[in-house]
Amino acid sequence: MSSYQTINPTSNELIKTWPAHSADQVEQALSTADDLYHSSWSKGPIQPRLQVLKKLAELIEGRVEELAKAASVEMGKLIGQSRSEVQLCAQIARYYAENAERFLAPVRYPSELGEAWVENHPIGVLVAVEPWNFPFYQLMRVLAPNLAAGNPVLLKHASNVPHCASLFEQLVNEAGAPKGVWTNLFISSDQVAELIADDRVQGAALTGSERAGSAVAEQAGKYLKKTTLELGGNDVFVVLDDCDLDKAIKAGVGARLNNCGQVCTAAKRFIVQEKVADAFFEKFTQAFRDVKIGDPLDESTTLGPLSSSSARDTLVKQVNEAVAKGAKLHVGGKAVDGKGCFFEPTILSGITRDNPAWFEEFFGPVAQVYVVKNDEEVVKLANDSHYGLGGAVFTRDIERGKKLASQIETGMVYINSATDTSAELPFGGVKRSGFGRELSDLGIKEFVNQKLVVVSAD
Repeated sequence: MSSYQTINPTSNELIKTWPAHSADQVEQALSTADDLYHSSWSKGPIQPRLQVLKKLAELIEGRVEELAKAASVEMGKLIGQSRSEVQLCAQIARYYAENAERFLAPVRYPSELGEAWVENHPIGVLVAVEPWNFPFYQLMRVLAPNLAAGNPVLLKHASNVPHCASLFEQLVNEAGAPKGVWTNLFISSDQVAELIADDRVQGAALTGSERAGSAVAEQAGKYLKKTTLELGGNDVFVVLDDCDLDKAIKAGVGARLNNCGQVCTAAKRFIVQEKVADAFFEKFTQAFRDVKIGDPLDESTTLGPLSSSSARDTLVKQVNEAVAKGAKLHVGGKAVDGKGCFFEPTILSGITRDNPAWFEEFFGPVAQVYVVKNDEEVVKLANDSHYGLGGAVFTRDIERGKKLASQIETGMVYINSATDTSAELPFGGVKRSGFGRELSDLGIKEFVNQKLVVVSAD
């Protein structure tokens, strides 16, 4: 029995069960990918690969509505947000089609030893383990740079988004990619471990939970394979006393409730300076009360369901425990009665360091608010986290914002906007949020052999 199922979280209705791939099918996929790596497709001129990316961008732009609906039905994302995700995928494909050749061009190094340069070559077959919260975007982040570089990829997608996984593979094939460029596999965690152990696999990319990242990193480390990990976040959203409060609140509500709060870079800890704390609480709480919960396919809905009943149950447990340990509940706090995986938008405050909520990631529409006196306390609280992914600082004094951004220990900080993403900007974190970067020129260099060649001066 396969664990890959399409269940609509709006109704909890099972739509389809997908068959798991057999051991023989997995071996065939790996063999095909490895053969492709050793062929002129991977090791020859880059232009044929870039043409596939260009075509892929066009195909995606022509099918936005179909792909967006598939994501909304399968994991509950609001339809407007699903459209944005699909359009971002096209942007990433086109970005690498237009820039990868330049990123991978040889770089000269002046040296007394002679004429020296570094070339960028593919390293081989990669395994990608990706999450359900952005069922297309997460895949494109891995595919586009590695297709350009020449690394074939075997994908293990999350078990609750098999339809999106299948659609993405079809698009890559339709764009003219040879067999083996991108192969979707419905496999178990044990099978992922076996693939990582195989000599033909040279690296693994994972976006997901801290637990999954740890398991993949352990296996990759055992077999000396390169990895990139983008894991959890406990991102701060800093509201300074001189900011445009209405702008900060509007951005903050979106930053916490977008994708029903199921974003690794979502604003999770709101650090508010005490001068503006009362006004912030009043407007922020009202905005959470004004949310319209409902079907993600309805354009007027502003908060859809969580991705699954287990996601909802985890959140219920976390909120109950936080309140039991002394957190104050301002609004929400419960699962919504009836069918579907809905959870009320929730605001907690008064969380102390001995409360498990202080360090946990809440993957859902739950905001934590902390009130501090000054900028020094902002930095201290922001950095008192096991994670270090993104963050946002709101202030009218840009120099003040830059100073704080430099002191916050994360991979990304945005000043006067919520944490965002775009093809040309590197994405990733530090501490338990993982390591390595995706997107931009940095992302394409993660899985290449940066080979030095020297022609002797003698």
